[in-house]
Amino acid sequence: MGISELFWNADLEQLKAGYVEEAEIFTCLVCGEKVEKGIIYPQEGVLWEAERFMKRHIEQEHGSMFYYLIGLNKKLTGLTDHQNSLLRLFYEGKSDAEIQAALNIGSSSTIRNHRFVLKEKERQAKIFLTMMELLKEKDNHAPSFLPLHKHATMVDDRYNITKEEQDDVEKKFFPNGIDGPLLKFPKKEKQKLATLRVIIKRFDIEKVYSEKGINEVLKNVYADFVTLRRYLIEYGFLDRKDDGSEYWVKK
Repeated sequence: MGISELFWNADLEQLKAGYVEEAEIFTCLVCGEKVEKGIIYPQEGVLWEAERFMKRHIEQEHGSMFYYLIGLNKKLTGLTDHQNSLLRLFYEGKSDAEIQAALNIGSSSTIRNHRFVLKEKERQAKIFLTMMELLKEKDNHAPSFLPLHKHATMVDDRYNITKEEQDDVEKKFFPNGIDGPLLKFPKKEKQKLATLRVIIKRFDIEKVYSEKGINEVLKNVYADFVTLRRYLIEYGFLDRKDDGSEYWVKK
């Protein structure tokens, strides 16, 4: 599903941890799960205080923040496929010889060069991040862009949409409210994406649907449910088995 505004507003330490601490709760940055402070949570015969329970939630449900982050779309991480593979192997503690074998890299000097390039990328990212933080203090005219969803595909100008633009699309194409039917499926790609953001909320993120089940939900949205289903998959909101027997919301 979508990456929340809470995720994008989190600082580096919060992103590393995978959750943010608020007044009375801890909130998971990946799925939005909330754990209330002051409550003891029993699990598998062990009693967990709130923060430790949230850390356990991150481990059990999402593996680790490293794997979640590196699994994001390359337009979000800025990594090439090769850099992605290298970082995974570095994180797993592989030796240079093991990395050479896994990626068919000719020599250890090549791996050292890749490490250097990644280090340069880190330095550049720190400088850019600092500049953007300073810019926020001065730029009073910056629009509020909607965050990308995790599995966004073909990330380009169609994702360049503000909260105000999203609201306008919803009013135009869902005149009876976002829980009502779709008036028509837009022709403009940016407006298509905006309508799909609304439609995907009709589905239970924890449920696995049959094709018939998917169609039943979409028929209540728009007569051409096949087109809606195709675009929800194409834009990375839904996934399915190759034989079409099961569908689910991408998390």
